[in-house]
Amino acid sequence: MPSATFENLNLQKKEVITAALLAEFSHHSLASAQVARIVKQAGIARGAFYKYFTDLTEAYTYLYQVAIQEIHTPITRSNHMLAASEYINQIKSFVDEINGSKYRDFMQLHFQTNEGLLRDDTNPQIKTHNAREWSVMVLSHETIKDCLLQPDKRTEAIERLSKVLTALLQ
Repeated sequence: MPSATFENLNLQKKEVITAALLAEFSHHSLASAQVARIVKQAGIARGAFYKYFTDLTEAYTYLYQVAIQEIHTPITRSNHMLAASEYINQIKSFVDEINGSKYRDFMQLHFQTNEGLLRDDTNPQIKTHNAREWSVMVLSHETIKDCLLQPDKRTEAIERLSKVLTALLQ
């Protein structure tokens, strides 16, 4: 998480830094990202970057959380499973939101490269899901990934998910 120093910046300064992070991580993988480009675009000193974030991974994680908060609609808000058609409609809406947002390139690069660099076993949400919920979550995320990385095969990916969820949720 960003430091308290970053959190206490005025909104305009945070937005400039966030925009610089978005530009960097939309065009460069986490492995090839450079603090130098971020600080140049943001108009801040290199030392300031490290006052705000411990490293590029923390800056990336911050940006990912910002993006998800802006574009993600939770698929379930209660403790019950939805019908397959409801999941499908929400997946379509989510993919459409990403494609129409400033985060499109960032999310594509996330799924192409960065997601694999960030995976770890510390996500507590996975541990709270039962087997069916976990299955729906994993299949939905993989379908979103397929839709973003292969937009020409979106219909096929959605139809495949629909068949699987219909069978799984009966």
